Amino acid sequence: MRPTFFKHALVLGLLSAIGPFAIDMYLPALPSVGQSLQADTGAVQASLMAFFLSLGIGQLFYGPISDMVGRKPPLYFGLLLFAVCSVGCALAPDIQTLIVLRFLQGLGASAGMVIPRAIVRDLHTGHDAARLMSLLMLVFSVSPILAPLTGSFFIEAFGWRSVFWAVTMAAVMALVLLATGQSETRLQAERAESSVASALRAYALLLRDWHFLGLVFIGAFGICSFFAYLANSAFVLIDHYGLTPRQYSIAFAANAAAFIGVSQLTGRLTRRYGLVPLVRVAVCGYAFCMIALLSLNLAGMVRLDVMLAMLFIGFGFLGLVIPTTAVLALEEHGAIAGTASALMGTLQFLSGAVVMGVTGLFVDGSARPMIAAIAVSAMLAALVAWRTLPHVQHPH
Repeated sequence: MRPTFFKHALVLGLLSAIGPFAIDMYLPALPSVGQSLQADTGAVQASLMAFFLSLGIGQLFYGPISDMVGRKPPLYFGLLLFAVCSVGCALAPDIQTLIVLRFLQGLGASAGMVIPRAIVRDLHTGHDAARLMSLLMLVFSVSPILAPLTGSFFIEAFGWRSVFWAVTMAAVMALVLLATGQSETRLQAERAESSVASALRAYALLLRDWHFLGLVFIGAFGICSFFAYLANSAFVLIDHYGLTPRQYSIAFAANAAAFIGVSQLTGRLTRRYGLVPLVRVAVCGYAFCMIALLSLNLAGMVRLDVMLAMLFIGFGFLGLVIPTTAVLALEEHGAIAGTASALMGTLQFLSGAVVMGVTGLFVDGSARPMIAAIAVSAMLAALVAWRTLPHVQHPH
């Protein structure tokens, strides 16, 4: 049982990491993409936002399809689409072409975002699901630590286009891993009950389920704050604070490490305190840290070390919020796990894209718009948790 458990975590984590890998390797390249393609900051950020939008939209389709035809076929399709579009991005002659191809690339990557979560629910519930989800996040989250650093080496040695050749190779490796290391978890008998009509009914059911939506949006606002950091941190740390792409990658990796390291305590802490109390404490801790950071910034404390230290502590709390809310949201919807996982991913990524777009309107070269977006998102996550969690009766 134990080796199988870790094998699932490894395979599902790597499949989930393809999309984030294509984001995180790309981050140190953002300023140089603008210079190379004569594009302003807004246009370069649009190439990131297009990827997030399609990463969200695509999940709506992959989830129900995976309930109908099984988990593996849509994963094969998504990875192939991702690989083809990655080659296109590597050859893009201008920013407009890059934005379109990034959108299509995101549609491919979204299969790896939604289906592994449904596979976790196929295999486990409760504490085992929380443990597998946090292990999956450990593998998946190696991406924000290693990918920016790897990206910075590629960019310095071969230019920003090499990033897309690297993610093409990652997609090919994921295809091999899927074919050889992951069995089908959606049985034929379960698929018989799934159709387009049942998917639409499932979406209607989920959109009326306030407990489900509340849990989804606690995670969504947490993710929004991280997306605001993703979209703006390269410009803030490289252009405003003067870090090199490699120094930026190390700073980014440190914050990602806090998120990942603390998320690994999820299984142990939920066993001891329960999922709901853990989310309550973690989301309040996160909001407190981010509001404190914004207050310091508004008071004139704009030192880089202070900002990075506060983000490090805050993202540690966030590492407890994301996997636990995902497990709680899917707990009661095992029969439509693919569809529920899809709606959760779509709502979270579209929320993130909106926050990225709104934050982009206030970019002034300083860290303040980014910090404000993070703090407001964290505060909204805490408010939704305060309204939602007292009503959730967790069966364990």
